[in-house]
Amino acid sequence: MSQALDLTLTDDPHQQNDVFTDAFNSGEGAVFDQLYRSDAISNLTGTTLTGPERTRAITEFLATRPKLTATVRQTYRTGDTMLLIVDFSVEAVGADGSPEKLDGRCTDVLVRDGNGKWIMAIDRPVMHTPNT
Repeated sequence: MSQALDLTLTDDPHQQNDVFTDAFNSGEGAVFDQLYRSDAISNLTGTTLTGPERTRAITEFLATRPKLTATVRQTYRTGDTMLLIVDFSVEAVGADGSPEKLDGRCTDVLVRDGNGKWIMAIDRPVMHTPNT
């Protein structure tokens, strides 16, 4: 990675989205993983994972250098908990080596920890299914 990313998440959900997008697009799983609680839940890979399994899956996926674009659609906050609804698009390489585009909506839950830092607790992307 050519430069260090500022991974500080503020109270601004649009800034949070920018930080997550930059970390994702870095291709560095260890960088992206810093934005998650150690017990965070994610189904980024299609399977609900937590702990070391989640970290491993995210690291392997980001090593393929997918590119994320994301737009915050709605936010809800109560105290130290924030819900973000985000539309996203990921350009990735499929298992057969061909390019693929994945679009969907993500439901993210961030919590503020004891040090006042916002961090991801639940990351739930849902892919849009094509109309048949």
